[in-house]
Amino acid sequence: MSFHFHSDAEAGFSEAIQYYEDAEPGLGQDFAVEVYSALQRAITYPRVWMVPEGEVRRSLVRRLPYGVLYSEEGDGVLIVAVMHLHREPGYWKGRV
Repeated sequence: MSFHFHSDAEAGFSEAIQYYEDAEPGLGQDFAVEVYSALQRAITYPRVWMVPEGEVRRSLVRRLPYGVLYSEEGDGVLIVAVMHLHREPGYWKGRV
């Protein structure tokens, strides 16, 4: 199964990586690895994860308070957001 990012989701992910890297060298890389692990879990088991709204599901990131929000599209997955779980919970809804 393939995946692709919504352009806003990709931009937000890159910003979060930079934020964590600026806070502590190496933490941005660790964050990216954890997000890709959550993404891999979503791809491997796309229908297992919680549905916060509509057709969008959320796979949680380990170590940091983030979730990968995604929806299934044909034989792939669209990453709607890499979302901090404690900030503006519905900002991504216009992307679906």
